[in-house]
Amino acid sequence: MSFLGVLMLDTRFPRPLGDIGNSASFEQLHIPVRYRTVQGASPQSVVRGSAALALQPFVTAALELVEQGASLISTSCGFLARYQRELQSAVPVPVISSSLLWLTSPELYEERCAVLTIDALALDAHQMAGVDADPATPVGGVAPGCEFQRRLIGNEPTMDLIQAEQDVVAAALALVKAHPEVTTLVLECTNMPPYARAAAAATGRRVEHIVSLLEKRWRAAA
Repeated sequence: MSFLGVLMLDTRFPRPLGDIGNSASFEQLHIPVRYRTVQGASPQSVVRGSAALALQPFVTAALELVEQGASLISTSCGFLARYQRELQSAVPVPVISSSLLWLTSPELYEERCAVLTIDALALDAHQMAGVDADPATPVGGVAPGCEFQRRLIGNEPTMDLIQAEQDVVAAALALVKAHPEVTTLVLECTNMPPYARAAAAATGRRVEHIVSLLEKRWRAAA
């Protein structure tokens, strides 16, 4: 049986239901999933690393998953959008590096999208260019140093999930206040899907993310 293969950063922070790193997020969608951790790939190095990321460990892990039967590959960090082309050229099955691929989905052509990220200062034209997204797409981030950002970027073993939800919702509200024309929020961070419903309820906007994109692509290929 084929399965979804997920390339995981080397992390220890909590992964509640809805997070890409929680297998139950896919089990409830009836999508078989397997994980492969890329040792040494920390959130800090991928999100805020100034040097080009060493991609070979990601490619090696992806190829191992494909050899085991993966028919779709994804990653556990939206900032890997920057390397979508490189990863796809090296892997013989479809690669969904990031939820930012939603920005070029025909389903959202008529929508006015904005991106909600874990770090608005770090998300730049490189990530957008990697998935051929419009660089003028509005971007907003959670508050610097908030519970959600600090625990994930710092790769800490605990997180106040209630506060994390409040951080994501507050950022979503700020983003639509700054850009009231926006109709759809795309959550860059693969750790934000647990709070997608709360963000949608608070803003009244459609909210998409990596898990919803993977579900869509998996069903389409079935």
